Amino acid sequence: MTLLLVGAGGFLGAALRYLVSLWIYGSAGSQGFPYGTLAVNAAGCFLIGLTAGFAEERQHLSGEVRAFLVVGLLGGFTTFSAFGIDTVRLVREGSYLAGSANVVLQVGVGLSAVAAGLRLSHWGYERLSGG
Repeated sequence: MTLLLVGAGGFLGAALRYLVSLWIYGSAGSQGFPYGTLAVNAAGCFLIGLTAGFAEERQHLSGEVRAFLVVGLLGGFTTFSAFGIDTVRLVREGSYLAGSANVVLQVGVGLSAVAAGLRLSHWGYERLSGG
């Protein structure tokens, strides 16, 4: 059953990643920089931080729900492999500054988004629980 939940979540996450990337590239234009990948990774990192924080505070996300949300949906949504190929492409094209900026932004924004999601979930829990 868990395998099916991971697969279903992965399907939804991958489809959502595709749609969000299309929307971002349509809004920002390609311009050679992988804005869609950056946006998806930042959103996925924020959401995984929020989900993990919620699970820590509330302690009632079942293993099946975690498998669906974290491993499936968010694992299918985030795009670390796309980040890797985008960075290598930029470097191969001689865009060393853009390639370096991509690494710094993906890692910096991603880690910041996880921390923001965790902080928001803890803050929300404190507000809701009166603590």
